Amino acid sequence: MTEEILTVKDLKKYFLTSRGTVRAVDGISFSIKEAETLGLVGESGSGKSTVAYTIMGMYRPTAGEICFRGQDISREARKRSKALKKQIQIVFQDPGSSLNPRRSIKQILELPLKVHGLSKDRSGTQQVERLLEMVELPLDYMYKYTEAIGGGEKQMVAIARALATDPSFVVLDEPTSALDVSVQAKIINLLLQLQRELHLTYLFITHDLSLMRNVSTRVAIMYLGKICEVASAAEFFQNPIHPYTRMLLSSIPVVSEEEEAFKPKKVLSRGEIPSPVNVPPGCSFHLRCSVKKDICSTDDPVMVEIGEGHTVRCHSSP
Repeated sequence: MTEEILTVKDLKKYFLTSRGTVRAVDGISFSIKEAETLGLVGESGSGKSTVAYTIMGMYRPTAGEICFRGQDISREARKRSKALKKQIQIVFQDPGSSLNPRRSIKQILELPLKVHGLSKDRSGTQQVERLLEMVELPLDYMYKYTEAIGGGEKQMVAIARALATDPSFVVLDEPTSALDVSVQAKIINLLLQLQRELHLTYLFITHDLSLMRNVSTRVAIMYLGKICEVASAAEFFQNPIHPYTRMLLSSIPVVSEEEEAFKPKKVLSRGEIPSPVNVPPGCSFHLRCSVKKDICSTDDPVMVEIGEGHTVRCHSSP
């Protein structure tokens, strides 16, 4: 049986604001097995990036546990050991803002090597060359600055920087959403190739469900700080259960009648996501749900397993 590399239990992250308490992440649980990809999907404001930053230690959890290889790392936050930071890396959404424009690409890639004491030669040139080769960039790019290269190339540099410490777990926070469509496929193929070659585990965060069929091993859907449904990628597309999941899937654009036939029956998108400061009582989705029951407006449903590896948080689930 494949070992679980990351386990999240009842994770909560609240923020105090002048308007009240924002429950950005409100009691979610999931696990990721070694060498698999968990796709965490949701609309803007669902809390998926907050999950990423809390796992990375950029935010301290309000409650709950984050266990990496069986070790509880949720309370360490910014005091995490170098050994742990070396194993867990992140690729941010916008490479233009996550890379220092005043440093050459060589300096950007050298920095994690120096911080973690991984430099094997005084200049670091050989290791930088190896990293550039891994992401399929020309070696002379090490002397360029980020302003001189395109968005896709910047993201390749960001991926190379994440790989510099030889991590085992990488958080991908919408790594293609800031890129042109023509570049997105190249980045996705590169990430999948690196995963196979380096035995990497990914948490892939996105709002784009169309990516998940070919990228993810399993898919988790978030809505207003909570997870609605978790299933294998194949099961997720063949047998979506939660009304929100069905709504998202039915809205995916397709180019052929054959693809349209695979989508669930059209579910109209009703209303907007409520404010996380004023989450409605009961099921947080009930104000937009077409199959809601009376209980949905008073009782928050719990996760129920309806099949092997397929869990749903809905009063109307089978």
